[in-house]
Amino acid sequence: MGRRSPKAARIGSLVAAAVALFGIQLDFFALNLAIPGIADEFGVTASAAQWTLSGYMLALGCCFIIGGRLGDVFGRRGALLAGTAIFAAASVWCALAQGLGPLVAARIVQGVGAGIVFPVSVAVVSNAFPDETRARALGAVFGIANIGTALGPFVGGGLTEGPGWRWIFWLLAPLSALALFVSALYVPDSRDASAPRQLDVLGCCAIVCALAALTLAVERGSAWGWDHARTLTLFTVAAVAGVLFLLRERHTRHPLVDLRLFRNAPYVMVTGMGAVANMGFVVTVFLTTLYLQGVRGLSPLMAGVVFLAPALLTALSGPLGARLGRHMRPTAVMVLAGAIAGTGMIALSHTTAWWLYVPVFAWCGLGLGLGWTYSSVATQQVVDPARAGEASGVLLTFLITLGGIALASAAAAIAALTPERAPEEAYEVILRIGGAAILAASVLVMAVSHRRARSAAE
Repeated sequence: MGRRSPKAARIGSLVAAAVALFGIQLDFFALNLAIPGIADEFGVTASAAQWTLSGYMLALGCCFIIGGRLGDVFGRRGALLAGTAIFAAASVWCALAQGLGPLVAARIVQGVGAGIVFPVSVAVVSNAFPDETRARALGAVFGIANIGTALGPFVGGGLTEGPGWRWIFWLLAPLSALALFVSALYVPDSRDASAPRQLDVLGCCAIVCALAALTLAVERGSAWGWDHARTLTLFTVAAVAGVLFLLRERHTRHPLVDLRLFRNAPYVMVTGMGAVANMGFVVTVFLTTLYLQGVRGLSPLMAGVVFLAPALLTALSGPLGARLGRHMRPTAVMVLAGAIAGTGMIALSHTTAWWLYVPVFAWCGLGLGLGWTYSSVATQQVVDPARAGEASGVLLTFLITLGGIALASAAAAIAALTPERAPEEAYEVILRIGGAAILAASVLVMAVSHRRARSAAE
């Protein structure tokens, strides 16, 4: 590694991170359209097959904070290699699984690998590039990763109708191997020099317990009933473990999360807007999938084709955000993203004609993609690069956890609305409420930013 030039190290870090994140994005968005095929092959219900997504999300949400801090403390190169290797091995396990149980177990392991790779990749690029080119590099990484988002529905629908859903995972294996190879050759090591090589194990246990209980309660609440004893017990466990985590982090010498991070107002605003945008993103994708296949009667492959335009604009949002970030404050970019996303969701709820539906859906994808993608770039601009992994891990935890809550809330709202309304009317109501919420969040962030700017000027 010492013989590698700084330029080669920067390019290698960018390529390794981009390929790894491309595979993770492709995996998630491709498998959404494969759930019916998995249910048919294993002879289970679609609700049971949904655990291939739920188990993955559960592991992913629990590992972001730990994965980011692992890289900061023990070295980001080693963490990236370990996470990529876990993701690759689990992808092969998924492809070979002969039952739903082994597949869900493999998906949980895959989620652990992705939970390490995602925040560490962001930190690797942040530390490889100087301040003046860091945002551009992160924008390029997320632009490439979001191509996986763009291709995911198309690839998932095509492979499910063609050779089968297992080929989604066989496709991930060589991509992960390439990321592993480039990481081993070119990624330089970096870490938080101020942190001792030890991890807050009790803090890790508390946050994993809190997030796992919360995610499971949200995922199963609509099936069990929100007032069921199991649901209420899980919410209680999540609350108690969350409080214990905060108390632990306040008093331990080397916390997993430095709570002073939340005194950084720009970081909090960017994280909040990113979480709101991601909530809108997952809900819009969920509702549109139901609408295209349930109301419009499209096949998974044709539904994937309709997703191409918004997904491609989502992919372009990475470089676009980096370019805008050179001329605007991070919070201003997030407000702009919220304005595009909110108006897009509301407009989509009023659109039925195909000639207008696709461009409006694309506009919606641009705003939502810019919101959740640029938040990962923006947080790296407002925190110390030494704690880049921690900042990224906290952001991603909020994005995934709140995204899961939004998805469960949308499903519960559909169940509550459909006895009195047609399904498409329920989808429209939810889109309008979501769009209005994103616009309200944008106005709030704009007002707070303006007030802070006036206070600084005085």
